[in-house]
Amino acid sequence: MQDDALYRQAVARFLALFEQGKALGLTEPAAMSLATVDAAGRPSVRTVLLKACDTRGFVFYTNKRSRKGTQIEATHRAALCFFWQALMQQVLVEGRVEDVSDAEADAYWATRPRESRIGAWASLQSDALDTRELLQRRYAEQEARFAGGDVPRPPHWSGYRVVPDLIEFWASRSSRLHERERYFLDRDGWRRILVYP
Repeated sequence: MQDDALYRQAVARFLALFEQGKALGLTEPAAMSLATVDAAGRPSVRTVLLKACDTRGFVFYTNKRSRKGTQIEATHRAALCFFWQALMQQVLVEGRVEDVSDAEADAYWATRPRESRIGAWASLQSDALDTRELLQRRYAEQEARFAGGDVPRPPHWSGYRVVPDLIEFWASRSSRLHERERYFLDRDGWRRILVYP
């Protein structure tokens, strides 16, 4: 766990903005762009949902055999971008990526709707799919497999935690004189600087 006071301040600022977004009734305030690169340095980005955040980092869940999962396993690095248009605020997060514990993954899995749990077994996430009917057939097969019983967490489905070494706050201002404040980790600990917009 990171214990520097500046780091704790940055996480608290993020959580305050996140709560403001929720209070405004935004459709999906937990939506974040997740950027990863493969072993050759080829980038990709997609939107995922933040499921937990504290001073240990920012957590999301996925099929670890997916494109994002294989890229994370190759580099153990990722970047996140939150943009809340109603607030005209953005937060960037960069850092190393670690696995959540099995206990954390199991606890979150238990909160997912049964249909989503069955879908996680049915989908070969990021693999080529010949027809939509094939996915529906796979779903029906898994539904039958788990009929009347619990749907356990697949061994390839879990969570990742992005442990920040950079958190940057951006706030829109007039004349493009936006406010940017960057918290980052260097060899001496966490630092905070202002950045030109």
